[in-house]
Amino acid sequence: MKRFYREAAAIAAGEAFAVHLDGKPLQTPAKRALILPGRALAAAIAAEWQGQGETLKTVDLPLTRLASTAIDRVAPNPRPVIREIANYAGTDLLCYRAPEPPELVARQHAAWQTLLDWIEERCAAKLVATRSITPVTQAPEALAAIERAIERQGAMELAALHLATAACGSVVLGLALLEERLDPDAAFEAAQLDETYQMERWGEDAEQTRRRAALKEDIRLAARFLGLLRAD
Repeated sequence: MKRFYREAAAIAAGEAFAVHLDGKPLQTPAKRALILPGRALAAAIAAEWQGQGETLKTVDLPLTRLASTAIDRVAPNPRPVIREIANYAGTDLLCYRAPEPPELVARQHAAWQTLLDWIEERCAAKLVATRSITPVTQAPEALAAIERAIERQGAMELAALHLATAACGSVVLGLALLEERLDPDAAFEAAQLDETYQMERWGEDAEQTRRRAALKEDIRLAARFLGLLRAD
């Protein structure tokens, strides 16, 4: 699409903020007003639009896409998104450990057990780890506690948490990113620990490189979005 505006700006809209293109409010794909809770996020989204060239490229509007998802898909009915995120707790990546080799066992324990200890302390949710290929059944009270932690988030936070959890394959890692227990690079390293170990032994192919880069970008986007929400 050809660029149709000259200036993008963050504008106060009551107690919230909007993004205007040449004075006209930006809308989501569902034609809802793109209203943001704080100036920092609105300014960052305005900068995305201001930085576009003669042709608009949606790939260069990641914050806009995530905010629109929160407004169009999460805010009207947050329950399905909450459930999707919470469902990761039943098969969380951090709970499934390799029985061998010893080096990988040690790496997993060092990187993951502290996070399981943290989620138990933070949410009163004790998740059980296993080295068996048989799925482990987590205690209902632990799953309920994690769901309650997710339910406390607003639509914007839920959109970012959903993105991070899916990219990491772990709601524990998603919540750790949300709570600033981990930075995005540390979250990526924890999520990709097994693959990184295999790459060290066998190398990495082009498709794997592209996939890992995409996952890292999703985690960094979620972290940046959450940081902008906290900035005000």
